[in-house]
Amino acid sequence: MDASGALDGAPPAAQSAAATVGLPATEIARLVRSGEVTAVEVVRAHLDHIDAVDARIGAFRVVRREAALAEAHAIDTALTRFALPLAGVPIAVKDNVAVAGEVCTDGSAACTSEPERRDHPVVARLRKAGAIVVGITRAPELCLYAATDAPGTVSRNPWDTARSPAGSSGGSAAAVASGAVPLAHGNDGMGSLRLPAAACGLVTLKPGRGVVPGGIGFDDWSGMAVNGALATTVADLAVAHAVLAGEEPAAPADPGRPLRIGLSTRSPVPGVRADAPTRAAVDAVAELLRAAGHTVVRREPPITPAAAVGALARWMAGAEDDAEHLGLDRAALEPRSRTHARIGRLVRRAGLVRPATAERFRQRMVDFFDDVDLLLTPVTTGPPLPARPWHERGFLANITANARWAPWTAAWNLAGLPASVLPAGTRPDGLPVAVQFVGPPGAEGRLLWLAGEVERLRPWRRYAPVFDPTAERAAAAG
Repeated sequence: MDASGALDGAPPAAQSAAATVGLPATEIARLVRSGEVTAVEVVRAHLDHIDAVDARIGAFRVVRREAALAEAHAIDTALTRFALPLAGVPIAVKDNVAVAGEVCTDGSAACTSEPERRDHPVVARLRKAGAIVVGITRAPELCLYAATDAPGTVSRNPWDTARSPAGSSGGSAAAVASGAVPLAHGNDGMGSLRLPAAACGLVTLKPGRGVVPGGIGFDDWSGMAVNGALATTVADLAVAHAVLAGEEPAAPADPGRPLRIGLSTRSPVPGVRADAPTRAAVDAVAELLRAAGHTVVRREPPITPAAAVGALARWMAGAEDDAEHLGLDRAALEPRSRTHARIGRLVRRAGLVRPATAERFRQRMVDFFDDVDLLLTPVTTGPPLPARPWHERGFLANITANARWAPWTAAWNLAGLPASVLPAGTRPDGLPVAVQFVGPPGAEGRLLWLAGEVERLRPWRRYAPVFDPTAERAAAAG
């Protein structure tokens, strides 16, 4: 090491740029705004890290090396760089919203569309804030499933590559958990942000209906799907959410009083329950909140069979709607998706997607929050699904695995209410375990504040151990 503190043979600027891999997005943006590093250096370092790790996890469908470096140069020369909340921050975008110049496939090889002419509104907002799109992440076909795989590729969880990063925003979650990017876009129609966050030890927020621009597929799965972000820190998530929602980034407001938090571990799916490590994590968070002065009481949300059928009908119809909207050749779809779309067509014809069902359920859930500020629940019943070619298995095998693993997320999509997921510890095998918080309309700030409170009281490991870029640097320095 020379007198400047850089490694021998490495100029100080290059060394500091490499060290940005693994930093929170807020810190990267600060460094770029101050001129301590350039956006080009930051993006190049992250692209090199992607080259080093993605062969093992399969997070990216497209890596935009030349385009990303050109966009980074534009940030470095922009007069507005000093005011950009995400200046020079490398991000990834899920393969179901438009990125100008790239083909959007919705995870399907049946999609033969041309490159997009303009960005989706959420991508435009992220770019306007200074973020650089370094790649497009993988998703299961039509974003239907709780594992991310396709013919010729299986995306893997950085915490255990024998496990899936979940779905449908699995590629985005794997990218963040491996340090490839500090932030990634995703979306959530039945848990597609929250399940990957739970599987990969990340924090996320599913916004309430109408808070962030939609436009996911044909009609957002009849209003259930919303856009959001995946991150390793609550501060990063809060900035990303503000940008996506068109708000000025700011620290989440302190509620100024202890919260009254409902606790429920009862599964909405009969005969399915959380395993012991999951229940222990929920109990530990409840005790943490009580010790911090909040009130935690047992409360069971009124999730009825009619609500479950309503969510299921929209999920089925979403496959048919998106295939029709994209003009896909049904014969080119994976067998499981072809069956899914066929059932969705019957659901549409039978008139089973009924707006009144969702509105009645939403009102019952809003009324539920008259008694509590937020609700604490599990996210999944156990560890992530195995990383395997689920697309080679039948429709019934896929939806059964999904329902048994992830019963706690879909109801909140039907109700259109905000919900967050954050790490709550580790399982005996070392995999992360997570909890979910749900709130009434407009509770996004409250959810972010409470996530920050839990993070402060019980910090979590930000990266999967094998892929942790900060640990790699520490070992090299030692």
